[in-house]
Amino acid sequence: MPQSKQDAQRKPKASDGMLAKHRQIEPYLQAAESQLTTQQGVVVPDNHNSLRAGVRGPTLLEDFVLREKLTHFDHERISERVMFARGAAAHGYFELYRSLSTYTRADFLQEAGSRTPVFVRFSGLTGERGSADTVRDVRGFAVKFYTREGNYDLVGSSMPVFFIQDAMKLPDLMHALRPEPHHGMPQASCGHDTFWDFSSLLPETTHMLLWLMSDRALPRSLRMMDGFGVHTFRLVNAHGAAHFVKFHWRAKLGRHALLWDEAQKIAGKDPDFLRRDLWEAIADGRFPEWELGLQLIDEDKADQLGIDLLDPTKLIPEELVPVLPVGRLVLNGNPDNFFAETEQVAFHPGNLVPGIDFSADPLLQGRLFSYTSSQISRLGGPNYNELPINRTVCPVHNFLRDGKHRLSIPRGPVGYEPNTLANGSEFRVDGGQQGFQSIADGIEPPKSRRRSPSFDDHFSQATLFWNSQSAYEKEHLIAAFQVELSKVQLASIRQRVVDNLAHVDARLARKVAEPLGIAAPDPRAAAGRAGFRDARATTVTLEHSAALSMDVNGVGAALATRRVAILVAHGVEVGAMKVLQQVLHDHGLVTRVVAAHLGVVSTSSGQQLNVDHTFATMPSVMFDAVMVPAGAASAQVLCRNGEALHFVLEAFRHGKALCLIGEGAQLLRIGAPEDAPHPGVVLGRNDPAMRLQMAQEFVQAIARHRHWQRVVESVPA
Repeated sequence: MPQSKQDAQRKPKASDGMLAKHRQIEPYLQAAESQLTTQQGVVVPDNHNSLRAGVRGPTLLEDFVLREKLTHFDHERISERVMFARGAAAHGYFELYRSLSTYTRADFLQEAGSRTPVFVRFSGLTGERGSADTVRDVRGFAVKFYTREGNYDLVGSSMPVFFIQDAMKLPDLMHALRPEPHHGMPQASCGHDTFWDFSSLLPETTHMLLWLMSDRALPRSLRMMDGFGVHTFRLVNAHGAAHFVKFHWRAKLGRHALLWDEAQKIAGKDPDFLRRDLWEAIADGRFPEWELGLQLIDEDKADQLGIDLLDPTKLIPEELVPVLPVGRLVLNGNPDNFFAETEQVAFHPGNLVPGIDFSADPLLQGRLFSYTSSQISRLGGPNYNELPINRTVCPVHNFLRDGKHRLSIPRGPVGYEPNTLANGSEFRVDGGQQGFQSIADGIEPPKSRRRSPSFDDHFSQATLFWNSQSAYEKEHLIAAFQVELSKVQLASIRQRVVDNLAHVDARLARKVAEPLGIAAPDPRAAAGRAGFRDARATTVTLEHSAALSMDVNGVGAALATRRVAILVAHGVEVGAMKVLQQVLHDHGLVTRVVAAHLGVVSTSSGQQLNVDHTFATMPSVMFDAVMVPAGAASAQVLCRNGEALHFVLEAFRHGKALCLIGEGAQLLRIGAPEDAPHPGVVLGRNDPAMRLQMAQEFVQAIARHRHWQRVVESVPA
């Protein structure tokens, strides 16, 4: 086609060359869209399943497709962790309650009362190092035990299940969950098209999605968050007898969550909120604790559960297998240097000790390869285990030499085995040693890229989780789905998600769909999609599991380290305040005086009261409860201060306990409905005879953590 005069006179642009290059490679791009290949151009036959020795057997190292995919994924970032980049850590110890010699020969689990040094790292899955702490996310919970037989790493998370069943899909999951590659947004958020597009097409994510949309994804504190090993492992005793095991960490302070509104506001006020909370608690000597519990299953009886223990998208309800408490974890030391310890610590699920072994969980099997590759890339070479935070407390003897960043200085001419030059006599390792022994597993032929049919049930445990939530937890879960899906631009993706949810619970799907501008959920549409399977377990039917709910109703709730704000202004009456403050301190609560300015305020008796924080820098979302002391002059000043009013009304709206003494009650009357009951609000006259009673009522109200029965729709906060 001849050029026009205008085209001929146009000056070439730099973009022209790029356009020409794009046209040259366009045929290859079109080919890539029609079929998936390796980096070498080999067509990938199956991008969903690793090559296994039998449908329930271990993943095979010969799977070059899996190895290439995971290796590329592991090396996609420099320095920063590929996953769980945003973290905080602490030193401590693990103390064993009882000997576990019946189940395992692991040395650190033999003697009741023994203590093993640990280093624990908590982290967010999705965010980069600069992201906020309080985003909706699953959080890492990794524990490194420095045992006399070597380091043992229990690499878990804040939720007992995961999104996917096979490590083959791990890069796809993280690529979908991360900021979208064309513009790098959003940061540390699942509320965007790529994540929900991926999830809606992969029904195995459904159970984890309910956990992610629940209050479990918004912990009030890392110290108030449970942890789980996620995978099924094995404990092996001295006689070679094995039990499957699931690991549980239970927070001694109880399980508590933030509201979504709080989480967003805290992210703006203090993006380091969870990390700061952990650091300050340890620095103040208020050492956080968790109890380690085990679910132990005889291997011969595992099939009777009706749950495939190799499926990481499933949990074992505690009604079927109770959790046996075996020890406690205490964190009593902050790191001396964040980079040298928290950043350079390297966890690996393959760091085992004799007496603990793997299962053939296909996600776990892939992680065993992936973690080594990641640590080598992130920490500069194969000698990352020699860094002080990763070094074992037991001697290390091997013939590995050289490599980047070698810290130890091996002596002698020998770097091989067997040999006679190391010590003058023959040194040979031919098996039969007393160290780690892999348990013998029967391998089920033939090798294949298929999953066991027992992995096909994607919905029954999601339904169990939904049925186990309290009424307010269900409302929060519905609202979370609505918020996250409202950020999705394509209506077809939103539709697929609610169609999937219809397989979990019809009401859940219908409520989620209501404000999203899409059709009513249709489970038949989901069932008709290629690859969609709705196979449900039939061996065991469980309608409800109390352990899956966070609603403890304040029964026996720990109060230590909860934070109470005391709002004051000039003229505050401190008689009742001091009595209540002492009772709160006796229960381990922390009180802070908050006013419009720093410095001091004058009390009604002419004393000077020190102020800890201001309304602007320490809002109500940073506290668990609020007290407003008596004093006509103080109340009058606070009622004219918009920040003070907002402080009280926001805490009221968030369901927190309030204690309003005498004239202090005026702050609530301004915005809260007077014709509705206010559970969790303690009102009292400034009467010395009532002070101890008020204090006890306030403590009981705080113990419930939240009071969801309040009418808050009209409260302006």
